[in-house]
Formats: sequence, C-alpha cells, structure tokens
Amino acid sequence: MRELQSKIRAMDHKGYPAYKSLKGKYRFEKYRLSIDHVQGDPFASPSSLSAQISGQDAGIPEEFYQEKHRKTALEDFLLRVFAKGVEKVSFQAKGSGKSGLISASRPGQEILERSACQVDAQSGTVFFRFHVGFPARGRSIDAREMEKIIFQLLPPVIENAGLYKNLNKASLNRAIELADDQRAIRNQMAEKGLVAFVANDAILPRESGVSERPMKGAVPFCAPKALEVELQLPHKGACRGMGIPKGVTLIVGGGYHGKSTLLKTLEKTIYPHIAGDGREYAATVSSAMKIRAEDGRSVCREDISLFIRNLPNAKDTACFSTLDASGSTSQAANTLEAIEAGSDLLLIDEDTSATNFMIRDELMESVIAADKEPIVPFIKRVGQLYQEKEVSTILVVGSCGAFFHVADTVIQMEQYLPKEITKEAKAAAEKYPLTMEPETGMLVFASDRKVRLPKVEERHKIKVMGTDGFTFGRSQVDLRYLEQITDGEQMLAIAKAVEYLGRRYGGREIELLQAADEVEKLLMEQGVSKLTEGVVPNMAMPRRMEIIGCLNRMVKP
Repeated sequence: MRELQSKIRAMDHKGYPAYKSLKGKYRFEKYRLSIDHVQGDPFASPSSLSAQISGQDAGIPEEFYQEKHRKTALEDFLLRVFAKGVEKVSFQAKGSGKSGLISASRPGQEILERSACQVDAQSGTVFFRFHVGFPARGRSIDAREMEKIIFQLLPPVIENAGLYKNLNKASLNRAIELADDQRAIRNQMAEKGLVAFVANDAILPRESGVSERPMKGAVPFCAPKALEVELQLPHKGACRGMGIPKGVTLIVGGGYHGKSTLLKTLEKTIYPHIAGDGREYAATVSSAMKIRAEDGRSVCREDISLFIRNLPNAKDTACFSTLDASGSTSQAANTLEAIEAGSDLLLIDEDTSATNFMIRDELMESVIAADKEPIVPFIKRVGQLYQEKEVSTILVVGSCGAFFHVADTVIQMEQYLPKEITKEAKAAAEKYPLTMEPETGMLVFASDRKVRLPKVEERHKIKVMGTDGFTFGRSQVDLRYLEQITDGEQMLAIAKAVEYLGRRYGGREIELLQAADEVEKLLMEQGVSKLTEGVVPNMAMPRRMEIIGCLNRMVKP
C-alpha cells in the first residue's frame, strides 16, 4: 500500500501514460487491491480494478456460501451493497474526462451469478471487480485526486461490502432465507408436476415499459381455487398460489386485462428475483423459452419438416437453410431449436406470432386444401408435443378460440385476476367443432445437427448493444427477439461464450449440442469469469438456451 502511495505521488503532473506503471497487486490492511488494466487517456474507458478479501478477513459464515443457491444470493447481496457504496463516492475526485468515475455492476431485479462479485466456495474469499477513471488535469496526472480515490474513497466502500462485521446481518439473513425458499418452490413444482407457480399477493405489473420495478397500487395476484396449490417453504412456511400444470395452457381474456403481463412474469421468473420485486415467490421452469415470429433471421440446416413441408420449389425442409426467413418459417425454426436445446416449456403470445403458423380456420381449409398448404399449423402439433415429448406450452390468445379444443387448462384474466374456465371453454368449443385433418406420425427431432462456427480474428473485438445484440468482429448479431436476456452483462457473457467456442472450433464443423454442452460444463464447474482470459469484464451467467439461440442466428448456410 505504501509503495503504491509513493508511486502515485512521484508521478504527479507527468503524462497520463505514466499511470500504466501502477499495474500490479498491492496489500492493504484488510484486502489486496489489483490494478488490472489502465486506460490510455482520461477520456477512454475507465481503468479496471479488483479487490480481494481473504476468507479470514471477510469472516462470512461458511453456511452462507457452501450451497450454490446460497452462494449466488450472497454474491448478489454483497454486490448490491458494494454498488450502492460506489455510487456515493463516484466523481468525488475531480478532473478532466472520466476522472473520478467509480463504477460497479448494478444488478436488476434478477439474482444471477455475476463476475463483478464472487465468493470462493472453499475459502470464503470475496472478490469485487470495478472501474475507476484515473484523475487528470488536461492530459497530465493529478496525483492528489488519485490518492484520494485509492486511500480515502475506496477503502470504506470495499470494507463495508466485503467484511461480514460491517454488513446488515438481518438483511443478509433475509436474502439467504429467500434463496432457500425459492429453491424449495422449484423443487416442489417438479414434485407436483407444475411448470410455473405464482404466489398469492404477488405484484405482476411493472412500473413502466422501461422499468422492471413493481407498479405502485397494482392489483395483488390471487389464484383461482381450481388451480390453487400450497407449497411448504423452509422459512416462509405455507405459501399458497396458482400452480400451472404441465400440458397445454391457454391464457385468455379481454384486452388490457393482464394476459401478457402474466406471460411476461412467466418469462422473467426463470430466474429468482430480489425481495420487494413482487415476483420473488413466482417461478417458471428454468428451461422455458419464449417463442415468437422473427422475420429476416437466418436458419441453418434445421429440420423444420414438422411444420413446413412440400414447398413448391421442392426445397428440402428436413435440412432447411435461408438467410431471410419469413414469419412462419422463423417461428417454426425458433420452436424446433428451443426443443432441440432442451426446453420443456414454450411460452407464446398470439400478438407476436405469425398467424399462418398458429392456425388455419375452417373457411381457409375449405378454399385451400391442406395438401396444397406447406405450413402445418401449430394447433395441430401442440398437443402432440406434450403427449410424445413432454414439451408443455403456455399460450396467450385473444382472438382464436380454436385452441380451446386442444387445451388442457384455460385461464381467463379479468382485471389482472385469473379465473380457471376450462370446463366452460370446452363446453363452448363443442358448438364449433374443429374440421381440420389431424397430423399423424411420431415426432422426431435432430440431436446431431452440425454447424460451422465463426472464426475469431486476431484483432477481434466485441461490442455489446444492451439486450439487442452485439458486434462480433465485423459481424453484427441481432438477438433482440431472444426476449429473456436480462441485461448487457448477460449479453456480453453470451458473446464471450461464442468467442470461447470460436477460438477452439472456429472454421470447423461441430455438433451444435456438443458445443453447448462444453460451454455449459465450463460455466457450471468454473463460473462465468472463465469465459475469458486476462482482465475479466462484468458478465452475468447466461442460459444454455440463449447461447444456442445465438449460435443458431450466427452460423450461416
């Protein structure tokens, strides 16, 4: 620490590049500070730093980090405390450009493993990664302001977030207990044959279209009696709410009554949420995949013959490729790719679906014979997907009652409250019988599809564009329709996963699922920080589903 202080004082008024000599690790009283990367000038991206607190100094009880779900909750809690402390001291040191900026990862409502804060499962050592704008006056070093950051502003922030004695014990205990309860919900969902659970009194509407915080004054959720289940949680005790069983479930109701809000909740609760979010006691099976039409996406060697066949140009749909898929073709590919990746639950909103992919009405069937129509509508396959492959579907519909015939469960949303109306819907459907010819034959899905992964160039760069996608070298990757990506940090991890595979297999053909398995094993065994070498950026743990979804959109015919 004293050596670092002497170095800083000796470089006062020198040219900004002299800061690079500070790279290295320095022992402070309660932690080790590492200066990992130094920015080139005061207007460039801030420098990367990290702090390591030994398990002995941190003093966090072992029971808080020995189980994976508790460790993730602990890391999330510590990171939120650290980020809040960093926000208070940012720009208290002055200068030109980004001088004095101190920033850390700011998690959203989801609780995810993030590289910005990690706790070693063996030793209890705590790591924080963050960024600092090294101070300058013009383009000269301002040693006094730099010293202020390193020796006055940062130490209390690091120690308040990383030392157990300084933490709010009651708040930390509540976070760990919530993690226990959330794991229990998922375990009991599996035991009871449920694909989703939403607790009574949950708050589903969000503050606005650009905010994930709960809406004030929103109607609390209340389960219909026919779907109400009771779960026993280790800390909360009895928790009652709506359980959605496996099979085909419809969510219906008038406009603005909460259909899409419920579906959005199911999309988001593949991950646990923080206390106060309103959805912390809601959960959806972790493999659930939101499916929609995606005009213009590329498709490479996908077998879409279950939904698209007998094309007039005799193109083979058992090994189909295109650079510009239509709405129906893209939704067929999205559906099959999700199942190929291992999804047990498809989430579909009529509003974002291709109409001709979902249904053909009686009049159209009579005018255009089924053998003249290449598209096998989803309504003919949705029941078969569950019966043969145990792939459930939750579908929001507002205008197409034909799906009542194939539904196992029907939920009506009325003023944001659900009603179970399966019997009534089935009775009404009897007056309007389906006349379409059923599809026959067993469902078969490819499991050995090979793709050629993109090469990683020498001067390769990745730039993330929030949840819309990223640039990968010279290519732009559009992932805006993978709607369950949480934030830019998760998007960066997806890009880094592709880069990791590209360095190992770029330019060669490999089975897609083999590539996904390799990345998933790395993530599960070594954590998200192992996706990259050298300085570790802020990344959040991605799902297998989105990594495969990204690869499917990147590989070209």
